[in-house]
Amino acid sequence: MAEDRSPRLAVLIDADNTSARIADGLFEEIAKIGEASVRRIYGDFSSSRMKGWNEILLSHAIVPQQQFAYTTGKNASDITLVIDAMDLLHSGRFDGFCLVSSDSDFTRLASRIREQGIDVYGFGEKKTPESFRQACRRFIYTENLLPETGPSPDKAPKHQPPSKATPLINKALEQLEIEEDAWVSLGVLGKQLSNLASDFDPRTFGSGKLSDLVRKTGAFEIDHPEGGTIRIRRKGAAGRKKG
Repeated sequence: MAEDRSPRLAVLIDADNTSARIADGLFEEIAKIGEASVRRIYGDFSSSRMKGWNEILLSHAIVPQQQFAYTTGKNASDITLVIDAMDLLHSGRFDGFCLVSSDSDFTRLASRIREQGIDVYGFGEKKTPESFRQACRRFIYTENLLPETGPSPDKAPKHQPPSKATPLINKALEQLEIEEDAWVSLGVLGKQLSNLASDFDPRTFGSGKLSDLVRKTGAFEIDHPEGGTIRIRRKGAAGRKKG
């Protein structure tokens, strides 16, 4: 009997638009999704700007795709990445693609891969245009992948207050079309949040887990029976139902 294995992923990194500081966090995050079978990075590695990446390519087994910048303003790296992505897509060997860039030019690539029924996971900075973020099944902000101890406090990632997540959580609950006072399992809520916003991530609001974020908002009741799963509902929902 064939042994079950993790989804095979092709990881394609746009070095021109990605900091080498995220490398450790990036591959830890990708490991939660599946196996990074292909790891390629695109850029002009003869440039001093690529020093950070040059120092860690071996430690993460990333294969550099050298593209010399012969002409200013022409990005050969982007074109090569797209060509490679389409070749890998048509090989039929992969269950998903991880596109690491903050460049909106990859929006159509992400859409084309998903049209083929293959998942796309985007990784980029918070400045990434919405078009690219929404073209991915899930989008992870690279600020959430930076090490907690940065070179200086002013470069530490700035989190949004937990209260900012309340409207989104309420909207997800509404879309589930349940009774107002009904309990919802945290797993079901998490899946709906991902469907609603591809870039939803508790870490954006300073929480490591969805359960922590829900608690911090103070807007929901939480029930965690012994041996059972965590459930939530809006605060005061039971009272409003009776009234």
